[in-house]
Amino acid sequence: MTGIDIDGTSVEVPEGASLLSAVRAVGIELPSLCHDDRLSPAGSCRTCLVRADGRIVAACVTPAVAGACVETGTDDLQLLRRDAVELIASALPPRALAADSGSELAQACRSLGIGPCAAQGNGGRGGDESHPYVHLDRDLCIACGRCVRMCSEVQGTFALTLTGRGADTVVAPGTGGPWAESDCVACGGCVDTCPTGAITEPGPGRGLTSGNRPAAGLTRTTCGYCGVGCSLEVTTRNGEVSAVLPSRDGPVNQGHACVKGRFAHGYLTSPERLTRPLLRQRDGRMEPVGWDEALDHIARGLRAAVDAGGPDAVAAISSARATNEENYLIQKFMRVAIGSNNIDNCSRLCHSPSAAGLAASFGLPGGTDSFDNVERADCLLVVGANPVEAHPVVGARLLQRVLHGARLVVADPRAVGLALHADVHLRPRPGTNVALFHGLAHVLLTEGLTDGNFLRERATGLPELAELLADYPPDRVADITGVPATDLIAAARLYGRAEHPAIVYGLGVTEHLHGTDGVRALSNLAILRGAVGTDLGYGVNPLRGQNNVQGASDMGALPDVLPGYRKVTDPAARSRAEELWGAPVPQQPGMRIPEMFAAARGGELRALWIVGEDVCATDPDTQRVTQALATCPLVVCNELFLSETARHADVVLPVASWLEKDGTFVNFDRRFQRVRAAVSPPGEARTDFAAVHALASALGVDLGCPTPAAALAECARLTPLFAGLSHDRLDRENAVPWPCPGPDRPGEATLYRRRFATADGRAHLAAAPYLPPGEQPDEAYPLVLVTGRRWAHYNSGSMTRRGGNLGLDPADHLDLHPDDAARYGVRDGQQVTVESRHGRARLVARIGRETAPGQVFCSFHFPASGVNRLTSDHADTVTSCPEYKVTAVRVAAP
Repeated sequence: MTGIDIDGTSVEVPEGASLLSAVRAVGIELPSLCHDDRLSPAGSCRTCLVRADGRIVAACVTPAVAGACVETGTDDLQLLRRDAVELIASALPPRALAADSGSELAQACRSLGIGPCAAQGNGGRGGDESHPYVHLDRDLCIACGRCVRMCSEVQGTFALTLTGRGADTVVAPGTGGPWAESDCVACGGCVDTCPTGAITEPGPGRGLTSGNRPAAGLTRTTCGYCGVGCSLEVTTRNGEVSAVLPSRDGPVNQGHACVKGRFAHGYLTSPERLTRPLLRQRDGRMEPVGWDEALDHIARGLRAAVDAGGPDAVAAISSARATNEENYLIQKFMRVAIGSNNIDNCSRLCHSPSAAGLAASFGLPGGTDSFDNVERADCLLVVGANPVEAHPVVGARLLQRVLHGARLVVADPRAVGLALHADVHLRPRPGTNVALFHGLAHVLLTEGLTDGNFLRERATGLPELAELLADYPPDRVADITGVPATDLIAAARLYGRAEHPAIVYGLGVTEHLHGTDGVRALSNLAILRGAVGTDLGYGVNPLRGQNNVQGASDMGALPDVLPGYRKVTDPAARSRAEELWGAPVPQQPGMRIPEMFAAARGGELRALWIVGEDVCATDPDTQRVTQALATCPLVVCNELFLSETARHADVVLPVASWLEKDGTFVNFDRRFQRVRAAVSPPGEARTDFAAVHALASALGVDLGCPTPAAALAECARLTPLFAGLSHDRLDRENAVPWPCPGPDRPGEATLYRRRFATADGRAHLAAAPYLPPGEQPDEAYPLVLVTGRRWAHYNSGSMTRRGGNLGLDPADHLDLHPDDAARYGVRDGQQVTVESRHGRARLVARIGRETAPGQVFCSFHFPASGVNRLTSDHADTVTSCPEYKVTAVRVAAP
């Protein structure tokens, strides 16, 4: 710490802190129109002048030096600051200092006694309102550069620049065209940092920034889109959301957000929101009914299903979109009210191989380290993930780490996002991950880039793995994967020679026929390096796709485990649950999602409750999913909108979105965070929590847990992993990772410091051979289709397509290489038909070099395109996770 004197008051600040930070530490506010604490200092506006040891300096760019004496309040300094601010304001039109302006500049003027008449500019420089979320008024731009630095230093998009000379300098998109056609990804950072209102969000939130947040009508919550877990502050007006801003002290996002969390809340007031239960009539029509009638119909159907086929004739698909408390209550409902373990959630379709693979390798089904640790790595191995689009806040932070010197290895078939900044980009053929990871491990072992002490003392399975790796030299791996041997060796050396390497991966590792093997083979690399549970590295960390995909599984919404991953086959685990719940717990594992659909088609499953998942849009082999719903006598769906799945349901219950409910989520690095309702759900819509309670009551069952807080408290009593968690604690601490063994003990952000959670306390190396994917291209289907996400949309797009995001990305595209486009006679922008062995879809061609020849890519955000009709029923042999990443297709132009 550094001690200095500010106007006679002693203060200590961290080494390297600026004088501006020191001045603020004693409660003195100075105008600083070019400064944002998240950005590198510029010192260009000269509005934060102070006298340090007799010299007048800009406080934002002057470091605090031990023993310095700083003056801030002398008359001459106040006059200098006033003159600097007044000069800036004088070039702006009068509206810049209007009485209702809450901009940072207007506030500075008021604090310095500068009246509105100081703004005397004529304006006339125009604006840009082409973008749905970001509007530019050039007349209010003071060329401070904060927006440009925010775009480059925090977001890493480099979409903005300053153009013009002298007094004519203004911000503009770097492409030179309209803002909507620029590289802007609508993170909102420029809106948040602009000190004058030159860049604003249109609508009722206009002019609201991080420094201008009202105390009233402000709710802190956690984003309900991807699994990053951004903390957000939601402002409301007249019962509606007016703006959403990132929390400056957000544990993961640190004052940043993406287009979805920041702006994609238009769906809340969509006229398509469901506001009353819907019940299918005898003529097939869906008609609105009251809750009592809907619940009575469901209860009668559940009783009939149990009478006809026993408790296992009923199943439920819980939701990674729902809170932990809702998932806890749903699994409890199935086990207590129905008497079946037929409960699963959509992690089955994405990260179930992560849970299985990480648990087998290390003992627990979660990432090994906090993201704060990962961000300190000097070498990042990013595999099968495109965080720049799918997890933009994490992608931005990783990119900044790379721009500041960390080495980067990316393994992904596509040249997108972080791959464009990689030291080595490995582009394996889809479905060859296991061979690729074995090739990297082979180099680590043969070149001595392993930690012998760690392997002897804390790991097991090395002899078996070494024997297997002998069959995966770089040349053979190159033949299997298509990755040049030189690139493979270079990547292994970067990872193997780093002092603190970290592995980050995504669905490109898990959504394969051998996804669990892929997770285990990837984990081998960290074990060989001794880079997990030590100070030598930052482990293996999955980027979770949905907001609570980790938490849904943590809460026991799985067919084979109770909350906290305690096996249903374990008598002690069942006994503890039975004691707490006052009801027997079935001992046989229930059905997974694919088994539920198969049982429905076969007539064994007679009632299916689907909570917040559009399985007809997101699950593979759509036609067979639809057939299952059509065959099942009772299908109940909790939804915001009349999705394709809801159209096949017998009863649809209108429910609340994440901005309308109370509870907690668990993000990708195991942090519990609070979710709080900012607005009320529309009409008769209820939270999933209330809906589960209501249905249990209709069956004559009391589930206890009257509130979400009580549900988490009961879960904490049930399982040691969460024993220290409660709403009260999270309200105080913002975020707490699991394991958290007691209310007076911290959560474990980094796992396995003392021992691994396996039976023998060791990390387990896996010697699983490479096996080919379930589908292979041939003459009839010569291309390999990979599906994934785009930056502007989310999952089936039910929320993001109901708002301005649709203007940013209005259609689903098929990305293909120019060589393939020429081969099949496809033009850019042309509608094409994509066929697989399973179905057909129609997409718009987009030609570029992001995909390799022989491979095509599309998202699944537009259900009308029918993308998941293409995918097969091949699934991971361990977890039944679908093989979304490898489908053989052909493309034809009309």
